[in-house]
Amino acid sequence: MSPRSASVNEELRRRSRERLLHAAIELVGERGYDSTTLADIADRAGSARGLVSYYFPGKRQLLQSAVHRLMHRTLEEALEREPRTEDGRERMARAVDAVLGLTVHHTVLMRQHMAGILQAEGFVQCPEQQRLAELLRDTVTRRGSTDTDADYPMLRALLMGAVYAALVPGAPMPLPVLRAELFQRYGLDWEMGSPPEPEGVGRAYDTDLSRFFATENRQPETNRVSK
Repeated sequence: MSPRSASVNEELRRRSRERLLHAAIELVGERGYDSTTLADIADRAGSARGLVSYYFPGKRQLLQSAVHRLMHRTLEEALEREPRTEDGRERMARAVDAVLGLTVHHTVLMRQHMAGILQAEGFVQCPEQQRLAELLRDTVTRRGSTDTDADYPMLRALLMGAVYAALVPGAPMPLPVLRAELFQRYGLDWEMGSPPEPEGVGRAYDTDLSRFFATENRQPETNRVSK
């Protein structure tokens, strides 16, 4: 049998990583962080246990990458949904609402994500986090920033603060209050964007996240990925 080409190996690695990210999102969302093991994630992904360590240093890093994927694809969908717009203020409103909406529809995942960031590991520098940063920087620029390098970190900090405030157990800040503060800061009209609503209110919530992960089929892998 001829050895696989470099391009085939690269595609296999990509698919394996995608399946692990998707499995992590599913399982932590269903069971919580502490009740999910790396072996569980590997099993759900149809991957060998050793592949998890090949791609990610540990469970916390895997979850952060998975949630950053969820965040950047959710933000991307919000920014590009119909009717498409190039208006910087509308795009900023959509970005704010998309991030706040994650606290409603993915409470467990976002709470665990924030907990991980506040621990020693901090931000995981991964392709998913970098794409999220690119989208937020572009949003700030289109909003009219003349100093994106200063205004992007401020937007990121404000959104993180709002997410944290919305998720504090026992004392969450109401989303309309948090939204109003952010909209006032960026000079946005209340009618802009798409205010996040609780599941089952106003419109149906799509719980199928497979579109965010290019996993294709989930056949068990018998060959270890080549380094």
